[in-house]
Amino acid sequence: MEFIPILILVVIVLLILAKNVVVVRQSRAYVIERLGAFHSVWGVGIHFKIPFIERVAKAVSLKEQIADFPPQPVITKDNVTIQIDTVLYFQITDPKLYTYGVEHPMPAIENLTTTTLRNIIGELELDQSLTSRDIINAKMRSILDEATDPWGIKVNRVELKNILPPKEIQDAMEKQMKAERERREQILQAEGQKQSQILVAEGERQSVILRAQAAKEAKLLEAEANAQAVLKVQEATAQAIRMLNEAAPSDAVIKIRALEAFSAAANGRATKIIIPSEIQSLAGLAESLRTVAASGEPESAPAPKK
Repeated sequence: MEFIPILILVVIVLLILAKNVVVVRQSRAYVIERLGAFHSVWGVGIHFKIPFIERVAKAVSLKEQIADFPPQPVITKDNVTIQIDTVLYFQITDPKLYTYGVEHPMPAIENLTTTTLRNIIGELELDQSLTSRDIINAKMRSILDEATDPWGIKVNRVELKNILPPKEIQDAMEKQMKAERERREQILQAEGQKQSQILVAEGERQSVILRAQAAKEAKLLEAEANAQAVLKVQEATAQAIRMLNEAAPSDAVIKIRALEAFSAAANGRATKIIIPSEIQSLAGLAESLRTVAASGEPESAPAPKK
């Protein structure tokens, strides 16, 4: 029975020790106060908190965080009220400053974002506000990062999600965009027709060129065929002359061949033919021979005239 109080005391001490063992996970930081004053910042690992003397004032996440603020009315330089909602990406770099620098960090950042946005948009007209998002984002990030630095916060980037002008301006913009789309469509149709006409003309030109090349090749083939025919005739004539020379024909044979040639010429288109006297004599001789052959009686050939 004497060991029961000691055992209870040991259990209580163990429970107190176990409760004051703190494990800090990755991407987290604990701000520790000792007797109500800042003492240290615990990083990743296991730590022991002195009971009743130290406490965890704040557990801080070191990850990048996102703050999505609702739309805010902003007036442009040309007195047009537009609605802009903003997204802020930030990260806590100093847990101590974040804990003690500002009482309510997120409302403070939201108010600061709204004020900065109104100052920037107030220097721009509506058209510039709608077309200069990157410039506005860069300016806001620079201003907010500098303003939140004493709070231990680093602003990585700022994005304007939506910029909504008044309803009448939206209608006018929609009409303008519709007209622009119709204009572009007409331009595309005209460009398509132009390309089509160009392709048709190009096709016709190629067709004409091909037909001309075909006609040219046909004429070349015809001329080549005629040249071959003439060459064959000339070769045949040369062969005939060569064979005639090799046969050594008599004077009578030559005259008879000449007579045949003039006979062929007489059957052509010539209207006047001059026959040499030698061929006339040969023609008379041929007529006499034909007459003798027809009568069956020999007839002495007339003596040639001297």
